[in-house]
Amino acid sequence: MAMFLVLLRRSGPRWDPARPMEEQSGWPAHSAFMDELLNAGFVVLGGPLADEHRVVLVVDAESEDLVRAALARDPWSETHLQVDDVQPWTIRLDGRRAQRA
Repeated sequence: MAMFLVLLRRSGPRWDPARPMEEQSGWPAHSAFMDELLNAGFVVLGGPLADEHRVVLVVDAESEDLVRAALARDPWSETHLQVDDVQPWTIRLDGRRAQRA
């Protein structure tokens, strides 16, 4: 069983609700940062929820402290996005492995 941490983030004080995500200030730097986390295998899955104000990230990390430290380097940290909660998540079902076999 793999252990991942689930991270919920909310729009921060500089988030402009009148603009789509890709038109927010600092989008290129945030997008590049997230791509780096994805390419490094730190972020496994991620994206906004239907309300567009919350984002869920599934990350492969050893501790909540490592998750928070990594995301504190995000150019959007505390300006556009804020960490709401980090929870351990034990994955017991994973259909992605079966699809690869």
